[in-house]
Amino acid sequence: MSAPIEDYALLSDLETAALVGLDGSIDWLCLPRFDSPACLAALLGGADNGRWQLAPVAAPPVCARRAYRPDTLVLDTWWETPEGAVRVTDVMPPRGGLPCVVRVVQGLAGAVRMRSVLRLRFHQGRVRPWVRVADGRTVAVAGPDAVWLGADGPVRTSGAEDCGVAEFTVPAGRRLAFVLAWSPSHVPRPPAPLAVPAETLVREAAGFWRRWAGRCTYEGPWRDAVVRSLITLKALTYAPTGGIVAAPTTSLPGCIGGPRNFDHRHCWLRDSALALSCLLRSGYQEEAAAWLDWLVRAVAGDPADLQTVYGVGGQRLLPETEADWLPGYEGSRPVRFGNSAVGQFQLDVYGEVLDTLYQSLRAGIGLPAHVWELVEALMGFVLRHWQEPDQGLWQVRGPRRQFVHSKVMAWVAADRALRMGGLLGRNGSSDRWRALRRQVHQEVCRHGWDPAQQSFVQSYGSPALDTAALLIPRFGFLSGTDPRVRGTVRAMRALDDDGFLHRYAPGGDGVHTVDGMAGREGAFVSSSLWYADALAATGHVPWARETFERVLAVRNDVGLLAEQWDPAARRQLGNAPQAISHIALTETAFLLSGPSAAPSPSPRSPAASDRSRSGSRRGPRSAERTPA
Repeated sequence: MSAPIEDYALLSDLETAALVGLDGSIDWLCLPRFDSPACLAALLGGADNGRWQLAPVAAPPVCARRAYRPDTLVLDTWWETPEGAVRVTDVMPPRGGLPCVVRVVQGLAGAVRMRSVLRLRFHQGRVRPWVRVADGRTVAVAGPDAVWLGADGPVRTSGAEDCGVAEFTVPAGRRLAFVLAWSPSHVPRPPAPLAVPAETLVREAAGFWRRWAGRCTYEGPWRDAVVRSLITLKALTYAPTGGIVAAPTTSLPGCIGGPRNFDHRHCWLRDSALALSCLLRSGYQEEAAAWLDWLVRAVAGDPADLQTVYGVGGQRLLPETEADWLPGYEGSRPVRFGNSAVGQFQLDVYGEVLDTLYQSLRAGIGLPAHVWELVEALMGFVLRHWQEPDQGLWQVRGPRRQFVHSKVMAWVAADRALRMGGLLGRNGSSDRWRALRRQVHQEVCRHGWDPAQQSFVQSYGSPALDTAALLIPRFGFLSGTDPRVRGTVRAMRALDDDGFLHRYAPGGDGVHTVDGMAGREGAFVSSSLWYADALAATGHVPWARETFERVLAVRNDVGLLAEQWDPAARRQLGNAPQAISHIALTETAFLLSGPSAAPSPSPRSPAASDRSRSGSRRGPRSAERTPA
């Protein structure tokens, strides 16, 4: 039985990541980088697909408690048993060479019998390695990969039935440690991290994260949540290139048992503007510059070939395959590796790229000399193709449509190109871009607006609502004081599910009509946060704060958010932790902590009274008022 998604904590060395559960088991690990094949894949199957459990022999099903050390990604887990108590410390030290996972056991009381069981399965949980013991270390080899496990003190591991097993007793005051390290299989010697004392690796990792977190400029009431989100965003950054993966996992479902399972271990262009803004306002200009460098390298070339998603190294080929040997998280199949969205036309990414370049220019980040050629090339493509239907923000796998958000982002592209031209003294194409900006704005306001609902809709000619419309004031298409923005914010309560917003409404048969996929997915975390932003932009700050606090309340015990939240089952859904969720959390915290978000009295609106009379069931935390 799979553990709940929210049971997992994140470890990262800034090139790959691991997920460790409340039961002391690392159930997901890809080596040597985020998008490498998994060698521990129990998350998407069972123990025989690879896991590393370290826990007391007489342990309860889950630990007593756990927490990251303040301002770090060093995880402490406490176990209490009839024999006594121990603490397990887990960390992946920021990489100075080859990747490793460090697990330190410290006796706190009594004498606790512990067991470590390492069952490696290479190539996405499929290939059983050859396991042997060499020089007191267990080494597992399969194809190009070798994983070494070293232990200090009296601990000795034995290779048995393709797994490494160790049992040992930890008395109070004693520390024992394991270090797991990867190397190419053709290297005959154990990797260097095995020669470094585990305590040194833990101490250096903690120091790195504390120094990094200390650069955060946010000083508002939600500092702990913001710092944790920023650490998570840093942990999802592939340090050699600056690329930020959407999540470290693949195929965690948006609908349990359904097909909404996708690989998020790649870098999406549409996250670029939001990520850059988040990093810049938080004081992380160096990380913002690295992300920009990755972006410029990735999109170089013919703008007609611009993809919505790239690999961590900027690679374009991400073929989507299905792993039929993995049963999937709680039976959610297929399990996918790679992402076919690389072949979709998504118009909105042009606006996101140009907005990112504009933000970078304004922030004083040095842009490559050829960046203006890139701007002109991207705008040339937008001028020729902005009227075509596309797959949109949500990269639907159904027919192309005239998505309103895509058109808004075409307006953003023209607007940001004009602003950049003004800053750089490049005005050769201003007339054409200005005309495009005006034409797109007029068309969206004419065809994307539904007078009956008093709201912008998902696509031309459709009555369907979409929370992407909440981004209209963020990108400056219309201000928060515009009655059309206010009407759109009011209309979004139709997507409300116990205080959380779905990205768009499902069809009556449980199939989302826009994407054609079966199953009712959870509410999108970022959509609920965009709602809070739009509430604040329209002057409803108290309701914005309530919405924000509601999202904070569904983070897991170590402050992490997945892509979605299921209000009925009260559980997280989708890949986790999700970068866009933590980016949106940080942006909302800054917005609501600013001087323009000072609390002000607001009358109870007629819409709230209407909802109260409707008798819709809501939890006590979400019985907030709805803005007029």
